Amino acid sequence: MKPAFDIATLNISWPPILPLIVVTLAAIAVLLVGVHVDDDDSEALGWLSLAGLGIALVLSFAMLGRQEQTFAGAIALDNYTGYFYIVILLAAGVTVLMSLDYVRELELAGAEYYALVLFATMGMMLMAAAGDLIIIFLGLETMSISIYVLAGLSRRQAKSSEAALKYFLLGAFSTGFLLYGIALLYGATGSIKLEAISLALRQHPMGQNPLLLLGLGMLLIGFGFKVAAVPFHMWTPDAYEGAPTSVTAFMAAGVKLAAFAGFLRIFVVHLWPARAEWALVLWVMAALTMTAGNLIAVMQSNVKRMLAYSAIAHAGYILVAMTAGGPSAGTAILFYLLGYAFTNLGAFAVIIALARRGETHDAISDLRGLAARHPLLAAAMALFMLSLTGVPPLAGFIGKFYLFAAAIEAGYVGLVIIAVLNSVMSAYYYIGVIVAMYMDEGGVTITPLGARPALVAALAIATTATVVIGVYPGPYLAASASAFTSAYGARPVPRAPTMIPMP
Repeated sequence: MKPAFDIATLNISWPPILPLIVVTLAAIAVLLVGVHVDDDDSEALGWLSLAGLGIALVLSFAMLGRQEQTFAGAIALDNYTGYFYIVILLAAGVTVLMSLDYVRELELAGAEYYALVLFATMGMMLMAAAGDLIIIFLGLETMSISIYVLAGLSRRQAKSSEAALKYFLLGAFSTGFLLYGIALLYGATGSIKLEAISLALRQHPMGQNPLLLLGLGMLLIGFGFKVAAVPFHMWTPDAYEGAPTSVTAFMAAGVKLAAFAGFLRIFVVHLWPARAEWALVLWVMAALTMTAGNLIAVMQSNVKRMLAYSAIAHAGYILVAMTAGGPSAGTAILFYLLGYAFTNLGAFAVIIALARRGETHDAISDLRGLAARHPLLAAAMALFMLSLTGVPPLAGFIGKFYLFAAAIEAGYVGLVIIAVLNSVMSAYYYIGVIVAMYMDEGGVTITPLGARPALVAALAIATTATVVIGVYPGPYLAASASAFTSAYGARPVPRAPTMIPMP
């Protein structure tokens, strides 16, 4: 009698998960070594983490160009996976660099901090590599649980505990929607494999299938929470403000990268045949997310809360391109996420530079007169604010240009007009930060940057990337196009879509 389960059918291939294994082993090594290291001397654990991330990064580059499915289709190895592996690992590496001195100053538990960053990174990479819905869920939960704990790691600060609790409660609620959506999608299509779901939708249109419609709605709620789209954005400002600033930077860059990696692969690539059922919902979410994020950001006096609402607005810009769909939009989103990650990491690195002796100094008033005392630091912050505004020739401008161009190509001119108006509105609060630094007096005294070389290195990487990606976008656009196209595998890439008419 043939066994019901044959391990040979798994088609196991280890190269696709080697970077995941390396990051996991690095996290375990940090925990084991950390037992013998005091929290005051945790910098060595940060360097150990960087070594693990560096090895995983080399392995990720080595995998580019390969196309295969392994573990019975649960893991997909393609340039899409490799692209997100690389960008997520770079974001994690910059986060660790800016944390080396900050963790010690805040008296955080070093071993737990760096191990959780690595485990969260592994979860993010797993989401990017997922070939079925269960792997998406496992990666999401591995990432989320690690981030919940990191947000509350500063136990002496009530805001940190509050941020972790709010993030956890709302995150657990959204996870239930996501898992229920997976179950309903399985009921409608008979599979959790993304390729099989896509095939079922192409062969048997299910526009009126209630299981499919409910499943799509539940998945949109789950991913809407993770990308901080309205009306699922409530956790973002409190979590960003209360978490340690290095964790906030990781949330703004890494969590956004991983969430959109899964969101894009599921909806724009594999649920494309059901686009008529979800495009209108994304249209509304994009418009609300952009507008609410920018309107509320204008009223903020805390830089971290302002950047939280800015992150909400930028999620709306990405949803504009997701609504359009197609290869041009996918390429634009991947390119935009690259520039956005480095720009936000740099902005939060400047906020870390303002911190001193456990005081966060994250109010906009704390930035007053910064240009007179620390001109290079002020110039870097101004650069990041201008990039987020969308001023040429920085990464933010080029990214927005391609996002909006893809939406216009698909016929969503009205949505692009809303996006452009929102970009103009965002200039008010971004330039307000620059005005405080260059035209106001006062502010706070900060620790000299010469005493924090790792933070200077993180700032240099973020600044250079923000400029280079904008001034010389060609190679990064080509990499983004190759990555997104590879996500379709052997299937033909769909042509540029046409607009779904509004009811």
